[in-house]
Amino acid sequence: MFGYAGSSVPRSVDNPKNRFESSEVVFDDGQAPLAKLHVHEERVGTILSENKSPDLPFRYSINPYRGCQHACAYCYARPSHQYWGFGAGTDFEREIIVKVNAVEKLREAFERRSWRGEAITFSGNTDCYQPLEGRYELTRRLLSLCLEYRNPAGVITKSALVTRDVDVLSELARVTSVSVFLSIPFASEEMARAIEPAAAPIHRRFEALATLSEQGIETGVMVAPIIAGLNDGQVGEVLRRAKDAGARSAGRIALRLPSEVLPVFQGRVREALPLRADKIDSAILQIRGGKMNDSNFGSRMRGQGPRWKAVDDLFELQAQKVGLQIRPAADPPPPAQTFRRPSDQLELNLGDL
Repeated sequence: MFGYAGSSVPRSVDNPKNRFESSEVVFDDGQAPLAKLHVHEERVGTILSENKSPDLPFRYSINPYRGCQHACAYCYARPSHQYWGFGAGTDFEREIIVKVNAVEKLREAFERRSWRGEAITFSGNTDCYQPLEGRYELTRRLLSLCLEYRNPAGVITKSALVTRDVDVLSELARVTSVSVFLSIPFASEEMARAIEPAAAPIHRRFEALATLSEQGIETGVMVAPIIAGLNDGQVGEVLRRAKDAGARSAGRIALRLPSEVLPVFQGRVREALPLRADKIDSAILQIRGGKMNDSNFGSRMRGQGPRWKAVDDLFELQAQKVGLQIRPAADPPPPAQTFRRPSDQLELNLGDL
């Protein structure tokens, strides 16, 4: 059984069947990994991913890591791990691929004449500030490169490690547009520990919001996912605490349970919260039209029916009440025409002589 030494934190279920055929590691508040970690260093051909989904408001994203040590039971990215020959369960949490040449590839992209300085979202798939970032510092170096080229960026994370880079982020905010969203689906520390066991404790995420906000960085909160029957009653408290921490914006996403994620999520809930399991399943069916998942564009990140409408209306009402701007899921910062190649700037300066 995989789990934290000396704790009762639930493990993920074993890997669902793969339909296509593991310096310092920083754990928030001393968290230990769920299972023995295997790191796979990879040199990639490109680092920028171009989004084709109409459900997401960004075009380009960067994911320096594949797989995620945070081990969130609901993570919709789990099935993507199967493309690399791993499973969507415990493999997703312990077989981590590190794109060691990510910085080199981003510089190549910035130097192409076709690049126009579009905003880049960090963590469109897995968390760019998961514990291995403490060793590799890929996200820090990628953001530093954005600073060098004055390229807009947006960050989404569950990790308090983001505050390590407050110097880079605050300088980036000075020369271009940047935003940092903390993903905080729970107000309850105990509930978060059960469902997203290796992510930062909830109080640490609010502290990170406050630290970033105090430095003039635009911050927001993603209440994601909203799990009907589990955390839908905690939305108001999350929004209030986020506002108190300096957040300006808020977004939300309904729980998504692709085929390989469903057994991981249900297994974790039944182990950690057995008395709630049937209630949660019933509530999910209510907001998904009698199914456990909706994979259709336009509706997969939102629910349907009276129960979801009540949750969604309450979210908007409470966000407006505390003074948070409502933004789409993973919304990048507004476009900023600030992009400059250092060589172009040098040529401009020499031309002034």
